[in-house]
Amino acid sequence: MMYGIKTTLKYLLGTDRAERNFAVFPDDTMIVSFPRSGNTWTRFLVASLLHPNESVGFTSIETLIPDTAAVSSRALKGVPRPRVIKCHEYFDHRYPRVLYIVRDPRDVAISFYNFQRKYRQIEDTLPLERYIDDFVNGKLNSASWGTWGENVGSWLGARGKKPNFLLLRFEDMLDNTKRELTRIADFLALSPSSETIERTITNCSAERMRQREKLEENQWAATKKHRKDIPFVGAAKAGGWRVQLSPQSIMQIEKAWGDLMTSLGYSLASASVSKDKLATLAYR
Repeated sequence: MMYGIKTTLKYLLGTDRAERNFAVFPDDTMIVSFPRSGNTWTRFLVASLLHPNESVGFTSIETLIPDTAAVSSRALKGVPRPRVIKCHEYFDHRYPRVLYIVRDPRDVAISFYNFQRKYRQIEDTLPLERYIDDFVNGKLNSASWGTWGENVGSWLGARGKKPNFLLLRFEDMLDNTKRELTRIADFLALSPSSETIERTITNCSAERMRQREKLEENQWAATKKHRKDIPFVGAAKAGGWRVQLSPQSIMQIEKAWGDLMTSLGYSLASASVSKDKLATLAYR
């Protein structure tokens, strides 16, 4: 009884967070990913396509494409339709149309490690290898979204071949942004001019976004109360895991999710390692 009263009061006051508990409408489009997979970049790209005459920045993005983890259920319900909404949730059958971004989990782990240091959710002294163990075994404070494999696998398994589901690989977006942005526009039934496409790519480049972060980091809800020495916008590169992760950590991630990774086109380092060496690394 008390729980119900508290929940209702938070909703009425707008002090709750929508998270997984918000009203979904049939014309909604969701931008979904496991954390640190390129969701913010995609948000900026989509917002720029939908609002070509507006300035898209960190202080405006929450209005243009709200985040379920940052706004209340009541506020989200009041967003003009059709809505484009960002989240990190595992599969939810209610979402009518989903744009899902996936990234190599070996790079995701490094980016998430830096992100959690920025938010002071972990200490700088926490060894990366220990963090990888928690990352793989679902012991992070993001556990409610599932592990990388659970989150990605839940969406691919349920929606992978559906016409209302667009899968984007972060690495493909880096390699050929124009092609992937055109796919996004088609999925959203938009017909942007070549000039709009090019301007969107330029304005949403990693360099431009870092510049905007510096200018707006004290106003944006996601950065204003957190460390400024670690940027929110990361390296925006692929393959950093090759030099930053230990062989043991690489093998641990690949042992957990190797089949899913290869199905997405991510080659495994373990594929070129002898069976004896692999066994030594995996169970060290």
